[in-house]
Amino acid sequence: MQLLLPYHFYPEVVAFCALAAGGYALGLRRMVQAGERPGVGAAIAWFTGVVLTYGVMHTYLDYLSQYMFWVHRGQHLVLHHLAPFLMVLGAPHRVLPYAFPPAARARLGAVLRHPVLRWPYRTVQHPLIAPVLFVGLIFFWLDAEIHFDAMLSIDLYRVMNASMVIDGLLFWWLIVDPRGRHAGGLGFGVRILLLWAIMIPQIMLGAHIGLADGVLYDVYAVCGRAWPISPLTDQQIGGLITWIPAAMMSVIGALVVFRLWLRESMQPEPAVANGAKA
Repeated sequence: MQLLLPYHFYPEVVAFCALAAGGYALGLRRMVQAGERPGVGAAIAWFTGVVLTYGVMHTYLDYLSQYMFWVHRGQHLVLHHLAPFLMVLGAPHRVLPYAFPPAARARLGAVLRHPVLRWPYRTVQHPLIAPVLFVGLIFFWLDAEIHFDAMLSIDLYRVMNASMVIDGLLFWWLIVDPRGRHAGGLGFGVRILLLWAIMIPQIMLGAHIGLADGVLYDVYAVCGRAWPISPLTDQQIGGLITWIPAAMMSVIGALVVFRLWLRESMQPEPAVANGAKA
């Protein structure tokens, strides 16, 4: 039971996971009542992503991530890559609106379409900006001086983890949004290019960390390590996690995009469909 207890109590993590799980469950129930059949796989993906987010942020793993560099890199692999990827595969755009009554759903849609919110969203989702933010956050938090401060300040540490989750959800939604270019989404070919664009810098950063001759992050020597492991070995394993699994997420994402692309190619384009109706 001690492994499941939080090292620090983070109300924002509890609120996020509770709302994500509860809102999705309510949306599923109302979808079924409305006669729609949500996919079982999508629901499994969503709840798995929520559980993984909670697990690495609000259990004993959170303690280990503050006292072992390689566990920290595993934590961010989940927060920035795996968990958000699974959650957006859960089709939240279909399920979550059902968590609101019809009148509230309409008002919420109007609020989300307001220029005050729409412009910043479109800005961070621009195909030139989104990959820079995605990779830039990794480089930013792994800067030796910034990382030192973040691991010694609980408030900055919380900001760091929250930024990874939020940016991960935004980026992976841009990539695996089922809507193609004709339906208002990003072109699938552009998405493949973005996945390659984020993969190469991560490989370079992971290789730099994993193959470094000296210790780059001495904050773990200051605070002490949870396990008796060589500082260089700890850093090398963390570099490999930044290098290989993170890059493989781009490959997995590309497979999903190719599947969406194939599905779109089997459907008539809007102009053709309208002409047929005419």
